[in-house]
Amino acid sequence: MTVTFSSTSHLRTEDGRRLALDVRKWLAPADPVDESLLERVVAPVLDVGCGPGRHVQALFQRDVEALGLDISPTAVAIARRNGATVLQRSVFDTLPHPGRWRSALLLDGSIGIGGDPGALLRHVSGALADESRILVETEAPDVRSESMLACIETASGQSPWFSWARVSHRDLSKLAAEAGLELACAWEDAGRWFGQLERSMATALSA
Repeated sequence: MTVTFSSTSHLRTEDGRRLALDVRKWLAPADPVDESLLERVVAPVLDVGCGPGRHVQALFQRDVEALGLDISPTAVAIARRNGATVLQRSVFDTLPHPGRWRSALLLDGSIGIGGDPGALLRHVSGALADESRILVETEAPDVRSESMLACIETASGQSPWFSWARVSHRDLSKLAAEAGLELACAWEDAGRWFGQLERSMATALSA
């Protein structure tokens, strides 16, 4: 079924927990934290799990070439209505234009797509240019990393169950290394936590 996102939407885990979804931020234009993060991209940019496309739209306003991917028809419709260039596609399908992208974004929890962050990073890295970077948003250091089954509950109903994961900021360096990437830097900005992972020529040759 297609769900309609609202301020009451949340993530329901298989064990009954309710995890917050910041839908207002998700639907709003890029904020100062987003804009600061986007200073780090090198074009062209692939935004994985782009949702309603606020980062793609912000990059377009900077004259930076970017393409968003999202599996949700609702999110893709919103993104296109806002003028963002977005494909409705699973990240685990063949990624468009492999080897061309200089940056990839995994923000707003998108590192959790598929429930296996290491596999996701390896898959995305394989579509990037030899010298490239992945900008990742994580949970705070005091949140534990975990994989789970979850669904989205909204005022209009419940999505199907899907595999999801959360990555603690304290585990990002280890996760990057296991995916054959280097954690170039990590930081906190207004209560949000990020890392810049880099794929070097040496990484590409050993992949």
